[in-house]
Amino acid sequence: MSEPAIGAPAPDFRGETTDGPSSLADFRGSWLVLYVYPADFTSGCTTEACDFRDALPDLDARVLGVSPDGIEKHRAFRAEHGLPFPLLADPDHEVAKAYGAYGTKKLYGKEVQGIVRSTFLIAPDGTLADAMRNVRAKGHVDRVRERLAKLRA
Repeated sequence: MSEPAIGAPAPDFRGETTDGPSSLADFRGSWLVLYVYPADFTSGCTTEACDFRDALPDLDARVLGVSPDGIEKHRAFRAEHGLPFPLLADPDHEVAKAYGAYGTKKLYGKEVQGIVRSTFLIAPDGTLADAMRNVRAKGHVDRVRERLAKLRA
């Protein structure tokens, strides 16, 4: 799993989101919280998405969720939970791999290949300002808020 360097340009991406086609360039000029998660409608992923939803006014950043799920499943997940930010379909794991959020992980004591729950903070100029990999969903958004505040200070 290759990992982009902090301070380097964030890996570019293009893909279909619940708001239509999108790329990294669409977020230039704003802080971006790009979070990569395994699957819609699972307990941890739902907790994380709803926590980002609830914290959005305090983050003062745009948020983009990325998972391998297809656009229709993303739309249903977004609608069911009232998510005010787009979700990007990454069925081939291209975005996850570019950010180092796909690789070997432990699942129920076994090593498997898959999405490693991760969050990336991208500065308004498009550089990767911070990376949090292999995070736990519960309480994670509070850490994101703290790191954003430090980066802005």
